[in-house]
Amino acid sequence: MPDAVAVVTGYLRAALAAAGEPVPVVSRVPNPRPPRFVRVERVGGTRQTVVSDRPRLDFHAWAGTEADAADLAELVRALVAAIPGVHDGVTVYWAREVGGPQWLPDDVSGTPRYAFAAEIHMRGRVL
Repeated sequence: MPDAVAVVTGYLRAALAAAGEPVPVVSRVPNPRPPRFVRVERVGGTRQTVVSDRPRLDFHAWAGTEADAADLAELVRALVAAIPGVHDGVTVYWAREVGGPQWLPDDVSGTPRYAFAAEIHMRGRVL
């Protein structure tokens, strides 16, 4: 199965840049932290079929203010909903939100952060 985080982070980097919001999209919190960024993390999911995967991903949007973090999370949320298609050679069939946006300030830095969760159904690749 493809690396769902790599596929989705690549898609979001390009989609955010095209939307005029070129923020870093990462799988780990960068050090040093940029003022605004998005983290995508696989937190579970299951194989959907013999040839497809259904990973559950958490999306976290950090920014300088609560309002900016909320806006960034909503933009990412919309882009995730629009992900069906082929990305980096991987077919993505659908995305389904499984946890809506929530206020989740960073425990370490206190930086404003919003998070939500989605499942992404994607096709595997031939080995």
